[in-house]
Amino acid sequence: EGGVVRGRRDGDSASEELEASLPAVVSVTDQSGEARYPSFKGIMAAKKKPVKSLDLDDLGIDADEVGLAGAWSAVDSATERPARTAGTIVKDEGEGGKQLAEFLAGQKFI
Repeated sequence: EGGVVRGRRDGDSASEELEASLPAVVSVTDQSGEARYPSFKGIMAAKKKPVKSLDLDDLGIDADEVGLAGAWSAVDSATERPARTAGTIVKDEGEGGKQLAEFLAGQKFI
């Protein structure tokens, strides 16, 4: 219906902001719930940081604009990632690159 979905993709060394117009297909990998453990130095530094709590009034936001009632998107369905299948082993005897290209073309990756 002409909306926009925004998200963030975290890599090992950087984060990337993404934006796509709707309708859009969004997927989540098994790494999305992967725990990130802080260092001891980070824990000690965090203990010294003040914590400030704000409510909706402090932010000037009406309760009807947030939560499920104010959501711009909804999850229609979710499917489990298919199980891994056995891979194809290519013995490179001078033709490995050609066999790889044929495999990728056969899978319509290229």
